[in-house]
Parts: sequence; structure tokens; C-alpha cells
Amino acid sequence: MNDLYHPRSVVIKKTVIENEARDIKTFELVFLDQEEREKFEFSCGQFAMLSVAGAGESPIGIASSPLDDEYLHFTVKRYPTGVVTTALHSLEEGSEIGVRGPYGNFYPLKAMEDKNIVIVGGGFAFTTLRSTIRYLLHDKNRSRFKDITVLYGARTPGELIYKSELKQWEERDDVNMYVTVDRGEEDWKGRVGLVPNILSEVAPSSENSIALVCGPPIMLKYTMPPLLDLGFSPERIITSLERRMSCGIGKCGRCNIGSKYICKDGPVFTYKELRELPEAAV
Repeated sequence: MNDLYHPRSVVIKKTVIENEARDIKTFELVFLDQEEREKFEFSCGQFAMLSVAGAGESPIGIASSPLDDEYLHFTVKRYPTGVVTTALHSLEEGSEIGVRGPYGNFYPLKAMEDKNIVIVGGGFAFTTLRSTIRYLLHDKNRSRFKDITVLYGARTPGELIYKSELKQWEERDDVNMYVTVDRGEEDWKGRVGLVPNILSEVAPSSENSIALVCGPPIMLKYTMPPLLDLGFSPERIITSLERRMSCGIGKCGRCNIGSKYICKDGPVFTYKELRELPEAAV
């Protein structure tokens, strides 16, 4: 059984700068000990703690698929006041850091089988949804799921992440892929519009469907009503509150909402569960 309190040593094999502002970077990590990689069993939607010696640690969603056997992906945004994220961004390939986890619950992949899947993501919060898309589209899994619709948006074209994969998914004939930006630029040929508005235009069917939604709070607030209008019941709308993570093990108390500890009872919840909490979660 994996020791959740013990960081495992990993090496940064590769880094990819994801956006024009250069403050979002994807780290490809490999374990120094292959046995440790085999012990690190996770599912889509979970997160882990990344640690940098002398800087501390920070909870980050796992962006790779559980079927990506040789490595882990974490996409990290550097915040001006973020000691750990700034330290991570300053590291070069070949540097050693720590990973502990995984933590939290996950998207209900088993319950999603034989159903239509609608994935709605916004901005930097697309990371664990990217993990899920990679899992769904894997050759071993694609036949287990019916129609897959993905809607992803960012404020500007320069803020879209995973651009090469977005293009690959758009070219597939077994995915309904929609990419949009709030504000287009002169050379932008794609869709322009807020995610909730494009969702209403695309109008994916709610019949035999489950929706996964993850994004900034304002996007979540205005995306839920269109999903309900399309016929998705609150039980069939699933979101993540990963942004509320802190220690990861329910000890610091910073992630609680009412009686729930997001790091232990979540971060994945149905919209029905969130609406029953004593304070607004989205």
C-alpha cells in the first residue's frame, strides 16, 4: 500500500511551456525507482503533492492518464506570490523533486461506461479533464464509452493549453471537439464566445449522458444553468473543487465546506452534492 505521507523521488524529464505568458508549464516526471511508479496508482481526477527542497510543497492535479505508465504529467501555473510554483518553474530538466499521494476521490469512470460523455473545461483548470480525455480515448478504452463531446475555452488564444493535443482531438472522428476563446485575435480562426454560451449553442444531448465540468469559479457558476436547461440532472453533473486543496490529508482544515473536507470527501462531487452543502461551493 502506498505511504501517502512519504514523498517519492522523481526527476523532471521534460518541460513544456503551455501559454504565451509563460506562466503555465507542464512537467513530465519519471520515478527514480520503477517500483515506486508501480505503487503510485491513481485515477482521473486525483491530485498529488509536489515538493521542492527549501520551498515546500503544493497540491497539483494529475494531468496524465493512469495508462501513461512511464511518467506523470503535472501542469503548474506560476503565481507571483507562490513560493512552490515559482521554485518549480525555475527548475531545469534533470532536477529532482518529490511527489506524494495520490489524494482525493476521482471521476466515476466505471459509471461512465456505455454512456455519452460531455466534458466542459475552462482555462488552467483543464488539467484533470485532460487526464480523463486521454484515458477515454486510449485504444484500450474508447469502445467502452459512447459519444464524447469536449468543450474547452480560455480567455485568449494565447491562454489555451495542450495546443498540440487539442489539434489532434479536433482531427479525430470519434470526438466532438469545440475550442473557444472569450476574445479572439487577428489571426484566430476558431470560435469566439464564453464557454456557457457555446455550450448552449452546441447543445449536447443529456440522454444517457454524464457531464464533467471543471473551470474557474465564474465559469462553473454560469455553466451549471445551461446544463440543467439541456436536461442534465444534478446527479449527472460532476465537477472538481481541486482549487481548494491545501494539505491533502484533512489535517489543516482549510478545505472544509460545512462537514465536508474537500481533500478527503472530494475533490470530485456531483452538482447535487454541492447544492446540499451549507455554503455555496460553485
